[in-house]
Amino acid sequence: MSKNKNYPQKDKKWYEEINRNQWKTVIAGGLGWALDSMDVMLYAMVVVHIMSELQLGTTQGGLLTTITLVASGIGGMLFGLIADKWGRKFSLTLSIVTYSLFTAACGFSQTLTQLIVFRFILGLGMGGEWTAGAALVTESWPAKHRGKAMGLMQSCWALGYAIAALITAIILPKYGWRAVFFAGILPALFTLWIRGHVEESNIWTTDREKRGRVNRNIMNNILELFSPEYKKFTLLAFGLSLMHLFTYWGLFSWIPGYLSLPPEKGGAGLDIFKSATWVIVMQAGGWFGYVLFGFIADSIGRKKAFTIFFTVATVLVPVYAVTRNEIALLLLGPFLVFFGAGFASGFGPLIAELFPTHMRATAQGIIYNSARAVSAFAPLVIGSLAEVYGLGPAFLLIGACFFLGLILLLFLPETTGKELESV
Repeated sequence: MSKNKNYPQKDKKWYEEINRNQWKTVIAGGLGWALDSMDVMLYAMVVVHIMSELQLGTTQGGLLTTITLVASGIGGMLFGLIADKWGRKFSLTLSIVTYSLFTAACGFSQTLTQLIVFRFILGLGMGGEWTAGAALVTESWPAKHRGKAMGLMQSCWALGYAIAALITAIILPKYGWRAVFFAGILPALFTLWIRGHVEESNIWTTDREKRGRVNRNIMNNILELFSPEYKKFTLLAFGLSLMHLFTYWGLFSWIPGYLSLPPEKGGAGLDIFKSATWVIVMQAGGWFGYVLFGFIADSIGRKKAFTIFFTVATVLVPVYAVTRNEIALLLLGPFLVFFGAGFASGFGPLIAELFPTHMRATAQGIIYNSARAVSAFAPLVIGSLAEVYGLGPAFLLIGACFFLGLILLLFLPETTGKELESV
């Protein structure tokens, strides 16, 4: 009997095709993004208490978020340039240190002006983390699993939001809102692990060696975004990013306030424990949305996945906005975040697949974060509308923005499975 029988090879599971360093890039980008989310959302969790102590209205409360987001847009562009010039790993580390230090500094604020300054510098690091992390992850993972990688990274935002709610529930009642911000210094320690265990993107390193210093001019990268070859992609990606970020910050920066404000001010009137619990439950839905969007996009394509999520969100937001029943809000919340935020996982792969390596982080930084800078006015707009109509009715504007996003999707090219070239 022959011993050389040909037995069928068992197909590898997708995660068995990923090597150790590729997993480390997701851990670095994901945990950095989670801690970024935690630091930023600590403000959303305590904004009502800050408004009370500093005697601010909802417009001023929204303005502080707007300032943070404007700064994040600037920071994202800046750190994108840094990532293309000096590397993804260096840019990621620097951004985390920046937002960590200045989140903690917020706890020392005695005036509105001081809080504005600290939130602005925090925002610079916040925008930079996504840009550097997205470039590192998308360049490190194989094309057929790139959506999954960014889904895993993006899902960490929901974890960070939930951690912020948990920290607030534990610290705020006993120590006050200032002490909540002091927890924000912890992410800085994470950079020690990144420096020692995460490798730089091979694609970026190869591109740098081939091009040399002569052709790696930062201004050339910026101008190339608006060249005939890439202008269409730049404008389309900007429009979709704007719809995503305007809806996210307009809605989710005010959700904790909406849950805790009394009904006469357009809120749901939940106490601090319930508000934190409702937010944590919502973020569970968000986590699944971020992760599953990546799998769905890798399976059926970026464009179809975006369309499904935008369509459902267009319907869900108005329903949530007019709901006052506590149980209904608890049940709707996870689905709202699943469809209303889960598609954020798609922007890293989409932009990465539209642009070449030598300008990829610049493209991700400028497109996504210029949209973030414009969308920074969403919390201010919602806060201003809330003073007149209440937060619930103000959220109806968000549903209209999702509908506009659906129109833009008609012009989106399909990029699923595209290999990233080094030059």
